[in-house]
Amino acid sequence: MRRFERKVVVVTGADRGIGLAIAERFAREGARLAIASNRAEIHVAAERLAAQGGEVFAHELDVTDASQVESFFDAVVTRFEGIDVSVHNAGVITIAPLASLEECDWDLVMDVNAKGVFLCCKAAIRCMRPARSGALINMASGQARQGFIYTPHYAASKFGVLGLTQSLAKEFADEGITVNAICPGIVETEMWDYNDRAWGALLSRDEKRYAPGELIEEWISRIPMKRAARGEEIAAAVAFLASNDARYITGQAINVDGGMAMN
Repeated sequence: MRRFERKVVVVTGADRGIGLAIAERFAREGARLAIASNRAEIHVAAERLAAQGGEVFAHELDVTDASQVESFFDAVVTRFEGIDVSVHNAGVITIAPLASLEECDWDLVMDVNAKGVFLCCKAAIRCMRPARSGALINMASGQARQGFIYTPHYAASKFGVLGLTQSLAKEFADEGITVNAICPGIVETEMWDYNDRAWGALLSRDEKRYAPGELIEEWISRIPMKRAARGEEIAAAVAFLASNDARYITGQAINVDGGMAMN
């Protein structure tokens, strides 16, 4: 199935994990890709995608810098003559009790996860409006549904993504541009390796000490489907929301979490 033949798809945070899985899914379906990350590894990802036959433009990008974001989207339009889909996946997390949560942690997480999505949405919509067509998909989180201990700043940033998504969906609904969000649960990525270590250390008590991997195993046991998600399963949901099958869906947040949150 090649639903995105010659379509232009932007993916941020695409050098690894969920972002790379999303880019690979669109590449398999024939898209021309513009991928970005603040890490030099984005060029390695581009080589991997190109080796699979994809047409790829890679760019190192700080999504918190408005001028960089605008320049990147302009470069995509110059190269590909438009943008059909824009997926805003770049994100960070830090974990700490409130008493030791630093202002710099709050600023970093809010800047990347919330401001970065805002800047990318603004640039993408500017590029899509002339064609009166496009799909934006913002990466939220299960913590956009319910906050969690030791990550108030992360939860706040992801709640913000949902508010932004709904607001923009209403503003641009009559211009042919859909705006939706994905709320992943536990996913097999490097970020979850960090989560396991950091939360495990903080949640360990005298009566319960978490060895590496034990906390994530405990949380996975509570998922109705009894396993973590794979990156390609998040990518499948993104591809659906970007497809013509979802043209009448906007302002929604789709849980992809094995049944952790149901609504």
